[in-house]
Amino acid sequence: MEDEINGAVPCSSLAVDSILRVGTAGAIWGLCMGPYDARKQGLSGVAHASFVANAVGKFGFQYGNRTYGLVAGIYMITRCGIQRYRRQNDWVNGLVAGALAGAAFAARTRSWTQVIGMAGLVSVFSAAADYSRTS
Repeated sequence: MEDEINGAVPCSSLAVDSILRVGTAGAIWGLCMGPYDARKQGLSGVAHASFVANAVGKFGFQYGNRTYGLVAGIYMITRCGIQRYRRQNDWVNGLVAGALAGAAFAARTRSWTQVIGMAGLVSVFSAAADYSRTS
């Protein structure tokens, strides 16, 4: 993490890495769950393959109109930018980045209560993770 402060790794590279990691994890999950769900629905042949491909896309890139990879990218680029601006690697970076990512995640609900609640929840967990990592 110390190299991130000095600018060895661009924030945009870290954001793209996060997006790809989360997207890949979701795609793997879809690849595991797709065949199970297709069998449960009694699909076979082309319908089965189509269902599995759809599950990979659904879990890998978007689930329930929320793009998890994009939220991970928002979190990472915000955390990195704040860390570089402040020149400190502490829990405050995760607190602010978590609030922004949580708000972005809940923005589609169009409910201020849910946006503020999710921002607070993700913010607290992010700050706690950063605090445990730096302590």
